[in-house]
Amino acid sequence: METRVHLPDSEPPATIREVVAALKKQKLIASHDKQSWGDWINFEGKQTVISIESMNGLTTSATIEEAEGEDDILIACITAFRKLGWFGEDEDGPYPL
Repeated sequence: METRVHLPDSEPPATIREVVAALKKQKLIASHDKQSWGDWINFEGKQTVISIESMNGLTTSATIEEAEGEDDILIACITAFRKLGWFGEDEDGPYPL
């Protein structure tokens, strides 16, 4: 399952460091993995990942790719993004997390 999240257009971009720090505040062991094909946030010992769109270390959107049976990770991720002021987005448009 995928959950798209983003900052409102009126907000300045966040740093990936801020996002990782917010995830760590939710007791997740998160790390930023920068690859030539994109930026990822991985969780130690888990299959759930976050594909985070980045330009020069700044981000406004991401996709949480939840692995089966890791609902607790998804809930913690959504809580972290909510506390940062991000919104979810689906086919009907943005919604509060």
